[in-house]
Amino acid sequence: CPECQVPLRRSNFRVQLFEDPVIEKEVDIRKRILRDYNKKEEDFATLEEYNDYLEQVEEIIFNLTNGINTIETNRRIDQYKKENREQILKSKMKLGRGELELEELLEVEKQMEQERVNDLAQEEVEQRRKKIRAKEALIDELMFSHGDATDILKNFQAGLDAELRAEEAAKANIVPKQTQFSTGIKFTDRHAYKPLIMQEEGPLYVYEPPRFECNGPTPPSWEEITAEGSGYLDHIRRPTPDESAGGFDSALSCSRALQEAVVSLYYTNT
Repeated sequence: CPECQVPLRRSNFRVQLFEDPVIEKEVDIRKRILRDYNKKEEDFATLEEYNDYLEQVEEIIFNLTNGINTIETNRRIDQYKKENREQILKSKMKLGRGELELEELLEVEKQMEQERVNDLAQEEVEQRRKKIRAKEALIDELMFSHGDATDILKNFQAGLDAELRAEEAAKANIVPKQTQFSTGIKFTDRHAYKPLIMQEEGPLYVYEPPRFECNGPTPPSWEEITAEGSGYLDHIRRPTPDESAGGFDSALSCSRALQEAVVSLYYTNT
């Protein structure tokens, strides 16, 4: 560094992902801390202990991100590493096996995709060969047969249609193979999905404003409360800038207080 004369390594630099450098710093610290604080919920006896552990992790990340008690926080991290060294290694081994299984699933998916592409290419080649053989057979029939050319073409087309229907029926009887992808979701061929059942359409929704049963004198309306010179808001606390930014208005609390003051005044116990 030209200012502090600290030697810097090029390997420590990387492309910034977030516009805010504080967020970038927090993400980097979180990744580094979670490499060692890698316990799962099943590692704790109760949910409360697991929540306390998560709170401790967040406190450490917050302190390191904002430069609060960094020396004491780093000392806590070192102490945790010493006390839980075996547990950290076991958790990392679990992650390694999980990543290995994921790679195996991805490799299986890649092989299946390649097999599907090869099957499609082979089927396309076979279709071309069938067309060539059918064309040659039609030419031979027209050359050496003594029948009418129109009848020969009709019979030939009928034979092609019957062969096509037989192939489609054979494909329909094939049970689609179920595939489990690396995400854990199982998929079959897209033609195996059942069509959606159309629901009967009912009448359209018509909005009706809610009725307010006051059972007492009619409270002043919003327009009356907020009208200039009405006097309703003279002794009501003004909202703070934060409250105004959140959408709060003093007329809301005033209107509710007036409604509570007059509601059920006409109530009689019958």
